[in-house]
Amino acid sequence: MRKTKSAILEAVHETANGLYKAGVMDRITLREFDRLCLPPIEPLEPMQIKQIRESARVSQAVFAAALNVSLSTVQKWEIGQKRPTGTALKLLHIVQKRGLDSVMI
Repeated sequence: MRKTKSAILEAVHETANGLYKAGVMDRITLREFDRLCLPPIEPLEPMQIKQIRESARVSQAVFAAALNVSLSTVQKWEIGQKRPTGTALKLLHIVQKRGLDSVMI
């Protein structure tokens, strides 16, 4: 079972899954519903980003390369001049939860 925004939304999601299995809801509608049930990605503060990098024991340059962003972007994140969004923010949360190796290819 996936993380959702609330217990109520989880119950509604289970109902939607039941409707799909019963043939009342099509796969496209279920996929759209699944997307809506994803929890929002919380913003990260500059110190949190620095802690993520430092816990990985890498320099800003190595961290930037691993995330496929520029060194100046990482520097700006860590001093609060810029905020990560979208894919970069999601990657930072993955690294925070699973470590830098989880995004290395």
